[in-house]
Amino acid sequence: MEQNSKKADIRNAILLGGFCAIAYLAVYVARNLLSAVTPGMVADGVLTKEQIGTLSSAFFVSYAVGQLINGRIGEAIKAKYMICLGLFLAGVCHIVFPIFAGNWIACFIAYALVGLFLSMIYAPMTKVVAESMSLVYATRSTLGFTFSSFLGSPVAGLLGAWMTWQGVFYTGSSIMMAMGVICFLAFTVMERKSIIRYPEKRETIALKGGIRILIKHRIIRFVLVSILTGVVRTTVVFWLPTYISERLQFSPEKADLIFTVTSFIIAFSTFVGVGIYELLRRKMNLTLFLSFFASAVFFLLTFFVENPVANIILLVLSILSSNSAATILWSVYCPSLRDTGFVSSATGFLDFASYMAAAISSSIFANSVSTIGWGGLVLVWFGLMVLGVIVSLPFDKLRKKRDGQDEEVTERRIP
Repeated sequence: MEQNSKKADIRNAILLGGFCAIAYLAVYVARNLLSAVTPGMVADGVLTKEQIGTLSSAFFVSYAVGQLINGRIGEAIKAKYMICLGLFLAGVCHIVFPIFAGNWIACFIAYALVGLFLSMIYAPMTKVVAESMSLVYATRSTLGFTFSSFLGSPVAGLLGAWMTWQGVFYTGSSIMMAMGVICFLAFTVMERKSIIRYPEKRETIALKGGIRILIKHRIIRFVLVSILTGVVRTTVVFWLPTYISERLQFSPEKADLIFTVTSFIIAFSTFVGVGIYELLRRKMNLTLFLSFFASAVFFLLTFFVENPVANIILLVLSILSSNSAATILWSVYCPSLRDTGFVSSATGFLDFASYMAAAISSSIFANSVSTIGWGGLVLVWFGLMVLGVIVSLPFDKLRKKRDGQDEEVTERRIP
């Protein structure tokens, strides 16, 4: 009986986690469509680089604010409504670009709304996974859609290479609307088969504890982790093609190819992070410390090493190490909050902090590179990872004792 129950749990985790991974891949393809078609739109005179930069900023701000709002709403509304409606409406908004391409205001409003609608997905998705299965399966399921998020960029790049920019938007829009409908039907079936579960008493528990519960679960530390890793996984990766082209003197074509390859390699940081976590017997603090420490070392070496190939390898290792820390945040810490009743709210707030940091740092990096150069910017990234090392350290015996107790609880929950 126990063996059959375990097989059922594994099957259910694969089904729910698989659909979430596919849905989240659609999210990240949607997020990268504009980036993929920027050269074509600029060449056709549809939008300028400055206008596209403004659209990108509007997206990040609306996505970050949306995470904060929708994370809380996700505590009260079933995940299937949030996820499926977000996908479908984001798909509708993308149609605006090929139809009203010459209308700057229409494009601005549409892309800001894309950010808002896509922000309806991640926090409720994490919540439904965390509450529908044991923590060990929840952690492994979240790996699927975390991995999918890294694949979004190369998939969007392939669409951009094969199609006109109008075709990319129409295809991406169709995929998102179709995924919205498919996920709604699939989630409905999984609800009926009790694969998806909605614990009845979670909200009562959450209301009694409030923010105090999250502070007890070290939310402040993980907000800092979210900010630091968010700068690297979003902003540093965004500027990576420009870095390869300008500092390492590769042609734009080679820079694009290198970026596609490196993006695919960086996608595996999800499994690297959890692999290290498992080897260290599921100790979050130690995994975070080693991840930040390795990233800091690799960024420092990137500053000193001038050989282009070696420089790229070191930079990729830097990003991969930082993303390993991010994996612990999203795939281990967030699902572990299921007993608080605040999974969606906390995940939304952490994502908000991550993307606000990315939006602010992107502007700062763009303005400072002409002053301090790419080498100076690499040292800034090194400094951020040093802060990560400090954040992951216990500062006194009392904190050490509390962290040890928390980790013991986490280890007991993860068989």
